[in-house]
Amino acid sequence: MVSFFKRLKEKVTGTNEAVTEKFKDGLTKTRDQFTSKVNDLVARFREIDEEFFEELEDLLLQADVGFETVMELIDELKVEVQRKNMKTTEGIQSVISEKLVEIYRGGEEEDASLNIQEDGLSVILMVGVNGVGKTTTIGKLAARFMAEGKIVMLAAGDTFRAGAIDQLVVWGERAGVEVIRQSEGSDPAAVMYDAIRAAKNRQVDILICDTAGRLQNKVNLMNELQKVHRVISKEVEGAPHEVLLALDATTGQNALVQAETFQEATDVTGIVLTKLDGTAKGGIVLAIRNKLKIPVKFVGLGEGVDDLQPFDPEKYVYGLFAEGLERENELDK
Repeated sequence: MVSFFKRLKEKVTGTNEAVTEKFKDGLTKTRDQFTSKVNDLVARFREIDEEFFEELEDLLLQADVGFETVMELIDELKVEVQRKNMKTTEGIQSVISEKLVEIYRGGEEEDASLNIQEDGLSVILMVGVNGVGKTTTIGKLAARFMAEGKIVMLAAGDTFRAGAIDQLVVWGERAGVEVIRQSEGSDPAAVMYDAIRAAKNRQVDILICDTAGRLQNKVNLMNELQKVHRVISKEVEGAPHEVLLALDATTGQNALVQAETFQEATDVTGIVLTKLDGTAKGGIVLAIRNKLKIPVKFVGLGEGVDDLQPFDPEKYVYGLFAEGLERENELDK
């Protein structure tokens, strides 16, 4: 039987090789910490027993996979090991990687693409706390859409944080897109109203809206986001077409708390996980997906504009287990 490693290798190498390498390079810190320890664990345990599973459980928790997800993964691994009558740890990395993909998907082939309208204006609402890379993500998304031939506009709806409007203007200039703004302290809903009117007049394809990210007063945050949401939906049928929540991967489990807060405030349709390349706890991807049931749509794999990449669970697992895949490939030669 062909191992999952081999099938995964064939699948990811049959797609965009440069993107696959970005996942591999971007997950270096997590791979060095998590996967190398899994390899050490497999080397120490020749047989699969309860102690092996206990140590694997600890490694997964250290990688911020999350308690509930880890318990589910361990249970499924035990069932699979028994089903395949595996006595030794040979090939166990391949089984682990397969289960990671299955758990992320939840038994479904998930479409992580953005809901972009073929005709008419598409509105993307970007939410998230200050400091997670929200504005940078907006700039990178704008550049991505522009490269695809779309007409893009930005709305500077974070009118409370000092410098937020100027920061978005800088990204707008880099991407070559117009930024609709008002003075600092203005009503964010009024900015959105002006931006939508301007976008319609200029026949813009995609309007990306920045929002405030204050969590000090959750009630105020929710009221603001709900007001913005109402204005957008009133002016454009079916909008916002995406509500993307930016989370900083380096904050680990704290990102889950932020996500739950924003879920209460607005209908989040997807996660943008920034700074994944900067953390050794890349397992947070699985924790977010499994606990919140919201798809991770983009991940930040570096500082460059093109390092914001659509999330792909296969490429993610390939990035985690790249050395094992390549080693298995060498043995087959």
